[in-house]
Amino acid sequence: MINVIQYLEQNPSLVGLLKEQKASLIGVSPVEQKAILEAFSGEMIAESDVWN
Repeated sequence: MINVIQYLEQNPSLVGLLKEQKASLIGVSPVEQKAILEAFSGEMIAESDVWN
């Protein structure tokens, strides 16, 4: 998984293709892919009181 994230960091244009559903990550579940895209979008929201 870390290799996928590092690769996307080095190739940010692929993140856009993933968001537009013009590319996919083979071997990555839909839930994992969604989490990766949210992290790259800065849309992650802390759900714990510790972060509030």
